Order: sequence, then C-alpha cells, then structure tokens
Amino acid sequence: MKFFETSKQFSLKKSTYINLRWIGIIGQLISVYLVYFYFNFNFNFFYSNIIILVGVLSNLYLVFIYKKTQLSDRSAFIYLLIDIIQLSGLLYLTGGIINPFIIFLIIPSVFASSNLSFRTNSMLVLITTLSIIFLTFYSEELPGPLNEHFHVSNYYYYSIPLALIIALLFLNYFAIIFGAESKLRKDALNKMEEIMAKEHEMLSLGGQAAAAAHSLGTPLSTIKIITQELSEQLKNQKDVMQDIDLLSSQVERCNEILKKLSLNPNEEDDFIDEDLSMKDYLKEIILSFKETSKKSFILNLDQNLNSRKITKSIEIVYGLRNFIGNANKFSKNKIFINLKSDNVSTVIVVEDDGEGFPSDILSKIGEPYLKSSKNINKDKSGLGLGLFIGKTLLEKNFASINCKNSETRSGAEITIKWKNKDLFNL
Repeated sequence: MKFFETSKQFSLKKSTYINLRWIGIIGQLISVYLVYFYFNFNFNFFYSNIIILVGVLSNLYLVFIYKKTQLSDRSAFIYLLIDIIQLSGLLYLTGGIINPFIIFLIIPSVFASSNLSFRTNSMLVLITTLSIIFLTFYSEELPGPLNEHFHVSNYYYYSIPLALIIALLFLNYFAIIFGAESKLRKDALNKMEEIMAKEHEMLSLGGQAAAAAHSLGTPLSTIKIITQELSEQLKNQKDVMQDIDLLSSQVERCNEILKKLSLNPNEEDDFIDEDLSMKDYLKEIILSFKETSKKSFILNLDQNLNSRKITKSIEIVYGLRNFIGNANKFSKNKIFINLKSDNVSTVIVVEDDGEGFPSDILSKIGEPYLKSSKNINKDKSGLGLGLFIGKTLLEKNFASINCKNSETRSGAEITIKWKNKDLFNL
C-alpha cells in the first residue's frame, strides 16, 4: 500500500463544519425570535423551536461524542441530510416556497459538491430538489399578517422552485468541475514537489553517507579496540561483561549501517517489511522503542487473540508508533498496551503513568498546533502534531480513536478500534 493512498478518500473537516452549523443555528434562532417577538407575527413558534433544537442536539453530538477529526463521506451525508430536513421543516411552518429564506436550502448540497464524492453529492441534490418540490405544494401560510395581503400569480409562484432547482444544478455542476480540476492540479503539484524533494534528499544523503562513513570509521574502530581490551581485562566480572558485549554489538551495528549507506545511500527503511498480525506489529514497535528508552513497556494480550495477518500498511505503523511514542515521552516509568481482537473487532488501548492530557485541550485532541496554558514542564510540551498525525493516519485506515485521561491510571488513555472487516481488507 502506498503511503497516504487512503488520504484520497473523501472527507470533511469536523471543526469547520461544526462552526458553520453553529452560524446557521444562531441565524435561525435570531430570525424566529425577531419575527415572533419584535414584529409580532403569528406562526407556529413552538414547533419551530423544536426543529431548531434538533440541529442543536446533532451539533452537540458532533462536538462531544463523534471523536474523529474528519467526517467520512457517509457521516457527512447523514449530517447534511439532517440540515436539509431541518431547514425544510422550518420553511414548511413559515410559508414554504415563498419564504425568502428558501435560498438557504441549496447551501448544504453546494457545500458538499467540492468536498464529498459524486455519488453523495448527487443524492443530496436529489433530496434538495424533492424538498423544494414538496414545499411548492405543501406548507403552512406565511406568518401573519403577511399572509393576508401577499398574493402572486401562478407564473411567478412556480418560477421560484424552477429557478432554485436550476441554480442548484448549475452551482453543483461548476463546483464539481472546478473542484476536480483543482484537485488534479494540486495532486500534480504535490507529486512534482515530492519528486524534487526526493531527488534533493537522495543527493544530500549520498554525500552525507559518504562523509559519515569516512569520518566515523576511525572512532568506531577505536571504540571496538578498547572494548576488546576491556573484555580481556574484565572477563571475570560478569555484570560488566554484559555491558561491554552490548557496547561491542552496537559498534558492529553502526559499522553495518554505515557500510550499507556507503554502498546504497538511497536504501529504504525495512522496518516491518512484511505482513504481520497486530500482535507482531505491536511487538516490533515496542522493541524499536526499547532500544532507546529505559521505561517499561507492558504488553497485555487477550487470551483468545485473533492472529490473522494484516497487509503491510505504513500508515498503521506510523500511526501506532506516534501514539506509543507519545506515551513513552509523557510517561514516568511505564507504558501499558492492551490488545484485544476477536472475530468482530480489534481494539488497542495505550495508557501511561504520566500526568495525562491537560483539561483545557482534552476536547480538542486530534487538532494540530495545540498548546496547553496549564503545561508547566516546557521540556515535555508539544504542538500536538504527534497525536494529529497518528489520529489522521489511523482514521484514514478505518480506525476509530478515543482520547481521554485514564480512569485506572494517572496518565492518558488512547483507544484505537477497528472493525475486522475493514482492518483485514486494507
């Protein structure tokens, strides 16, 4: 699987969409209350508030319960459908097609045209069109006393829905066409920049590798000679000999790495270069951290573990390493990793014994460039990029992520869950 291949899936940024919905809901409340209390117009005020409440509750669900930072194509369709139905309900109670706010009914599908798939957008256009037709023939009267003297001919009346449907199709068509062209240009530009950066990196690495091999060869040889002499002098001290043997093996490893770089500076990282089970994924990742960390990594496995292999995915490896690396960075002594996998789902829980997430950023975890005002230890403070990268990569590979402070330990808790039908079909 190519890196970031799954990023081509259609999605919608949750925070942007939530803000747009709040603007719409506040506008609806201002309009309803202004017309009812200031202008003293008569309409079904109670049911109008109930319909607005539906929009408020669905938005609160997005804020507090829906944990992903991106709305998938399917989720975005559901919430945009709610927006269309909710606004149609308000228009039904306040005049239908002759209500001037009818123009807002085409916004959700136009908004979706440049962000979601053609199929999803087509369904939203169809539903919006049906809503316009319904409101043309069925609705309550305009708020009184407007309904007493507002009359138009049938020619004008039926031209309103016709104009709206034409505008809907026209705007969606051009948004889709220009959006597709923009994506093609962006992909081409990104590809060009990627190739140029890779070529530059290869040239740079080639020179650096040759220089490193030449410069480090002598000190590494000196270290190797000293370790051999120390092993001869201290061969009776078993505790010291273990450290010397480890030092000698690491010197050999450095020599092998420099030799590989000298021969082929463009050689790719072969970390997890095969299909493995999730248990083996975690063991390899933990082992990579143990080489540089003195902290304890405790891996707990479910007894009836599903050992089915997963197609090698760089996104999953990077995502898991970001979360485990974050736990390693902020823990005091221990990192706890629990794996549970049955025939239905696979769940990984990463916990640490650190101080946990600051309360002021807990609800925003997954967004980049977060900075807590309560973080005293500046050496361990970050911008939230590790969590952002890990969360985005794993969500693009169909995982659901839940970040919170652990109820059983002092630190943070990350729950990563896949449905097996998604995980094993990557």
